[in-house]
Amino acid sequence: MIITPESKISFDPVSIIVDGKRVFPMMGEMHFSRYPKKYWEEELCKMKAGGIDIVSLYVIWIHHEEIQGEFDFTGDRCLRDFLATVKKCGLYSILRIGPWAHGEARNGGFPDWLLLDAKDKGYEVRTDDPRYLEHVKKFYEKTYEQAKGFFIKDGGPVIGIQIENEYGHVGGKNGEEGEQHMRTLRDMALSIGFDAPLYTATGWGGAVTGGMLPVMGGYCEAPWDPRTTEIEPSGNYIFTKERNDHNIGSDHGLGAGITFDMSKFPFLTAELGGGLQVTHHRRPIATGLDTAAMTMVKMGSGANLLGYYMYHGGTNPKGKLTTLQETKETGYPNDLPAYSYDFNAPLREYGQMEDTYREVRLISSFVHDFGSDMCDMPYVAQPGNPLKPNNLTDIRTSVRCKKRNLADGRECYSGYLFVNNYQRRYKMADHSDVELTAYADNGEVICKFPKRDLKDGDFFFYPFNMPIGDKALLTIDATPVCKLDNYDGKGHSAYVFYTDSDEDTKSDVQGDLDGNNIVTITRKEAVHSTKVNIGGRDYLIVSDGEAVTAADGNVELYFEIVDKCSMKPMFRAFPTLEHTPSSFNRLKEAGKVENFASSDVFAIYEGKNEYTNTTVAAFEAKEKSEESSKYEISVSDMPENSSEVFIHIDYKGCDAEMFRNGDVIADNFYTGQEWEIGLKRFVGSPKDGFSAEMNIRPLKEGMAIYLQNWPELKDGAICKIDKISSLAQFKEVIS
Repeated sequence: MIITPESKISFDPVSIIVDGKRVFPMMGEMHFSRYPKKYWEEELCKMKAGGIDIVSLYVIWIHHEEIQGEFDFTGDRCLRDFLATVKKCGLYSILRIGPWAHGEARNGGFPDWLLLDAKDKGYEVRTDDPRYLEHVKKFYEKTYEQAKGFFIKDGGPVIGIQIENEYGHVGGKNGEEGEQHMRTLRDMALSIGFDAPLYTATGWGGAVTGGMLPVMGGYCEAPWDPRTTEIEPSGNYIFTKERNDHNIGSDHGLGAGITFDMSKFPFLTAELGGGLQVTHHRRPIATGLDTAAMTMVKMGSGANLLGYYMYHGGTNPKGKLTTLQETKETGYPNDLPAYSYDFNAPLREYGQMEDTYREVRLISSFVHDFGSDMCDMPYVAQPGNPLKPNNLTDIRTSVRCKKRNLADGRECYSGYLFVNNYQRRYKMADHSDVELTAYADNGEVICKFPKRDLKDGDFFFYPFNMPIGDKALLTIDATPVCKLDNYDGKGHSAYVFYTDSDEDTKSDVQGDLDGNNIVTITRKEAVHSTKVNIGGRDYLIVSDGEAVTAADGNVELYFEIVDKCSMKPMFRAFPTLEHTPSSFNRLKEAGKVENFASSDVFAIYEGKNEYTNTTVAAFEAKEKSEESSKYEISVSDMPENSSEVFIHIDYKGCDAEMFRNGDVIADNFYTGQEWEIGLKRFVGSPKDGFSAEMNIRPLKEGMAIYLQNWPELKDGAICKIDKISSLAQFKEVIS
């Protein structure tokens, strides 16, 4: 997606349109005020490598005006510098300017002084009361000072503004009074200078939108749900034209229906859960497959923008007067960690690239190359597709398709059959020898795929009559990954697919491939692949590490090594790189490329340099009582050529905090996962080492806490560290 200052950006009931062409963007949320400024560029490049086009972000009022009249847009809170970095990294942005944000922030992002002022003077926030709007206007004006010159019309990255959040669902007014308030805020923003082609508003749960472009959401679980038991199956794993997620914000009340006319707006998402932020009482773990299956279902249900909240986790800044997280003490329904906003996101609190990152990258790879063509393929409900998530037996399918004109004048249906047999935390029925069939909206059979077994946890989509170049159509029982342009240096393209089945891939090509090629790889290879461009040619890089294109254009391979181990970095590439990287040897050239080639087409590269994780991480028990266990954490001998060192603390307890010089530097609610902490933000250089105190509070039998897996409790409680280990991260340039 390329947008210039001269571009015309609009939308119709189908999709966003840029310069007359439909676009299918990928969007991810990152909060600049929750991440150290000196690492913004690196993290934004990771986001782009993960497939993100648009960075959405809250401007959280309390982070910038905690004390009335004392605005702080410096350092990690500098919106202007963040937008400059977004532009440098070749990304776009949607500003979510509130004034109320939620985002698990204190008072939903409202400063304490605003609420006290409203109480003292007898006005209601989030209304058209002039006394409230006066404060909002000042906040908007200060925010605009930061954003001025960074709108798309100025050559900057900002293409959209979101007004308010969940208004009329989580607080605020309903009906015409609510609609008018949304219009008031939009008009105020426009008058101040927020001149962007897109104005959006969240549309789920009965929220009002003021006529702005509604964006939707969907989470795989609900850590805000007041229950501490396993909850019912999520409806976000069902194919349906229903865009609403009734469960978002259900701690404030059950979500109502849609307040806008869905026939007038495209199906766009802004808050697909890239993970889940745990609360004190509810601590589910969102996996990469949880997010990937939900994303595919939304795409198969007609979504034409995939936006993730959060895409990048972070850490709450320290407040001048209070901690800045949501708490029950402030009247909100949940207690959150004072600092950690990890979210189990694709990129986590310390920039970790883990399974969810790879799963979302795989989907975005398809979207970038084929999403625009799919935009005007409407969702077609399929016979037998269940509409309730508690149906764990029937096969869930959908179709997105349209008619194409063939060279001989005939028409055919072209599109995708989506199949989901995945329901988070529930077992789906297995099916043997299923003949998967795509139906048109009139009930006509438009494609039958070869029989296959369908197992619990399977989800995928197959193309039928998919254009390959200008002269061929392909039907194949494999899932599209990407298209590698000019892969042979002669202008031809390679179309890459993955198969998740043990059976041989079966395909049908109509027409002339005209020099283009089709390559099939395994799902594991696809998940670990990144499409990069080097010297004007596309390549597919497959590695246990992650290939990230830096802002200067160099492709860097991030790789990690566990305690006391050594390795040489390795990667595979298709096709063979035109120039072997200076720090690598080529062990094998790519095999001969023929249609439907398998994974042996990859060239193999091994690093010349061996890297070692020399880190020594240790812990020592200091004090123990019924209320807590205290430990001393020490880390030394970190490799000086590492780009980051993560310590993994395997502890058992209710929650934990880490202190240096008496100040909390990190905290964590126990979920059963190891606590991962990146050390580079805490040390001047690896040779400095790291030490801190850790305090654990006990997890006790009978606590009103939901955990997916409880540890074994001895004498009714547990509060200890079992082990500590390290993971050293390194980088090598491969372009």
